Amino acid sequence: MKYLFSLLGLLSLSLVSYSQCPDGQTSVDFVVSTDNWGYEMYWELTLAEDDCGTGTIAWGGNTNVGCNAGNPGNGGYANNAVINEGPWCVATGAALVIHGRDDYGDGGTQFTINIDGFPIYEYGATGFSEEFYFDATPPPPVDGALTEIETPDYVFLGGVEISGAVKNQGSTVIESMDLMFSIDGEAMGSFTASGLNIQPFTTYEYSHSDLWWGGALGEHELSLTVSNINNLGDDAAPYNDMSSKTVIVKNPIPNITASYYSSGNNFTYDVIVNSMNQVSQPRDLDFHQSGTLWVINTGTQNSGGSTVKVSSPWTVDQSSQWQQDGNAGHFMSLPSGIAFGNGDMFATSPSVFDANNDGGAPFTGPTLWSSNPSIYAQPSGGNGSHMDMLHESPEALGIAFESHNTYWVYDSYNQDVVRYKFEADHGPGNSFHGDGIVHRYPGMGLERINTTIVCHLELDADERWLYFVDGGNNRVLRLDITTGTLGGNPSFASGEDLAEYKNITGFVWEEVVTTGLVEPAGIDVIDNTLIVTDHSNGDVIFYDISNMPATEIGRLETGEPGIMGVVLGPQGRVWYCNTTLNKVVRVEPDNILLGTNNLTSESTSHIYPNPVSNSLNINIASHNDAEYIVIYDSEGRVSTRENIVNYDVSIDVRGLSPGIYFAVIGVETLSFIVE
Repeated sequence: MKYLFSLLGLLSLSLVSYSQCPDGQTSVDFVVSTDNWGYEMYWELTLAEDDCGTGTIAWGGNTNVGCNAGNPGNGGYANNAVINEGPWCVATGAALVIHGRDDYGDGGTQFTINIDGFPIYEYGATGFSEEFYFDATPPPPVDGALTEIETPDYVFLGGVEISGAVKNQGSTVIESMDLMFSIDGEAMGSFTASGLNIQPFTTYEYSHSDLWWGGALGEHELSLTVSNINNLGDDAAPYNDMSSKTVIVKNPIPNITASYYSSGNNFTYDVIVNSMNQVSQPRDLDFHQSGTLWVINTGTQNSGGSTVKVSSPWTVDQSSQWQQDGNAGHFMSLPSGIAFGNGDMFATSPSVFDANNDGGAPFTGPTLWSSNPSIYAQPSGGNGSHMDMLHESPEALGIAFESHNTYWVYDSYNQDVVRYKFEADHGPGNSFHGDGIVHRYPGMGLERINTTIVCHLELDADERWLYFVDGGNNRVLRLDITTGTLGGNPSFASGEDLAEYKNITGFVWEEVVTTGLVEPAGIDVIDNTLIVTDHSNGDVIFYDISNMPATEIGRLETGEPGIMGVVLGPQGRVWYCNTTLNKVVRVEPDNILLGTNNLTSESTSHIYPNPVSNSLNINIASHNDAEYIVIYDSEGRVSTRENIVNYDVSIDVRGLSPGIYFAVIGVETLSFIVE
């Protein structure tokens, strides 16, 4: 590191600690985090009005790159290094800029800028030449910023949990604050959070004590507000005290799985897309919450996989679009699974041994993508359009969404299930992985069939049990994700710096299905029903999972060997992809029946009889503390509301018109048919 000093009117430069800056001046320093190619970058610090190379205050990195982003040669920072630069004393309020340069043009360097020791600014380099502007202004004593609304973009009809995140952007600890939310401009709920200890520049995540009830189907504006921090009224920056987003309310997916194994039912197999739509060796499919269907093609190791996006599937307006990322050979190499979150993000799992394709050590794992058409598969430097990637799972055979940017992977190479938390994505085509958290769940004796037949995973509705196929052992397992403690370091070494990489020990897991499967592959879950595909014969098998081990309750015999991924789509229909026949199929029963609930399980509430014509009985799970039951029709209208006085409720439905209805009990939703 070298510093070039100049006598500038606004600046007094010296290498001093925060407390040594004279009156009228403020301490500035920053932390530089490099990626796998630290030698590619160079930076300079100047006044905001100066160009790189003019009035340079300080510089770092590789001087061969310089302001013109030239050939790096040798020198500069080490790879995956963290370097502390500064501090410097500058005039309080001075406007400054970091000029970032990257020889390769893919960025990857991260800058955390501290003002008087507080990490106020964070920047990530993404290209050849960039400027990062900031002011040397210390934080105010009190400033709480509503930084995120964590309530998903798409929610199901009924009781919706409202949650958000507040960042303390002041210099003092936040001990209390008022939190409110409104829907379409109407105040809905508020509470005071007290007894807090939110340190400066840390984030507090919260959920409102009140659920949002009665939202009609369609778009709504959700607004969250923080106020009265530490009982002081307005804070220093009222403009960041509120955040809003559009939330779309949808009908829940009804459980019509009984329609697929009832005696005498007939089925229509509608081919949605096939090789004519560039579907080629599809191994998985999933729905964006908007209803768009995404299919993932295997491709080759060097070319990488691709996707086919089907808009308005199974309608007269259906259209499809084939897309491939510019660097799919690394970030989507031989994909085995695709899983959508609750917004625009999705993740894929690679079945390749080494995504670098250079014959070296394994370096691959799940990749995070944006489905936004202005980002996905659009040019973004040499690193493609991916939003993040972590590299601890070679030959991964499936992926499942948990929440936010957290996903679960079946790691067939290490014979583990692995939880990946990408935390904040690094943006399109960047390469910072330092906030990634990876936890391995070893010791279950997992075994794949081979790397071409998937082992898919699915998290159940109440986000407790992770169900997954263990193909080589012809079985299905489940793991209680609320159990386990942090253990030692994994035996499989990470090839990158992560925020945390540990084993989990003492977790609860159990066998769900151990008989009747030949080549299990795809999986889905709804209520107390598990769906598994058998690649060997094309059967789609249904199980009652209210007790362990699960009980097989029926099979849909498609007669099409080669089926892998399966998903229950809109209106509860079965959709699957056949890898051998290069097609995606939607199965339509000629008689719709809703699934029945076994009353022996205490983990969920139950509804019976189903269908119903007179009195609907609801047995409420012991852990559900809802105050009332709300019945909605298929259009999202409230049909009736019943107070809960005990765990067994009976509702007269004779006044309801025939059709599908939804009983919402707290955050649980049960579907039923009125005859």
